[in-house]
Amino acid sequence: MSMSDNRKTAFEIVYSLESQNTKYEDYKEIVDMLLEEKEVHGKATTKYIKDVVYGTKRHGKQIKKQIEECLSEKWTYDRISKVNIAILEVAIFEMLFLKTPYKVAINEAVELAKSYADTKAPSFINGVLASIVKKNNLGEGETKTNDVQSD
Repeated sequence: MSMSDNRKTAFEIVYSLESQNTKYEDYKEIVDMLLEEKEVHGKATTKYIKDVVYGTKRHGKQIKKQIEECLSEKWTYDRISKVNIAILEVAIFEMLFLKTPYKVAINEAVELAKSYADTKAPSFINGVLASIVKKNNLGEGETKTNDVQSD
């Protein structure tokens, strides 16, 4: 699987868990079942997806705060669709906690929005993530890193 495929799978699982209001205690069983259902194989792939899924939950309050601080006065967090929240959570977790280059994370998030969300979502996602990059000074001292394939 490519990293883009891994991100897509991680997003799909995050979205599924969020939309079902899954309790954290039940994550392991459901995540394992979804990985099996999606025929995810390989240690590196499984580790990455689980890191993202569990990480977005573990750091959920911090991630939500990041999103809320970047919204215009017209928007509230509760007004954002669950699809867009899941896309933002994956991208923000990657940028802040996995140190994924922000350009990669934003590009992948916008592509997910094009595939899964409404027509206005890509620009909304891009704007929120760009604000987070600026707010957290993620563009400073960036080194060039290529998006690598795993497994």
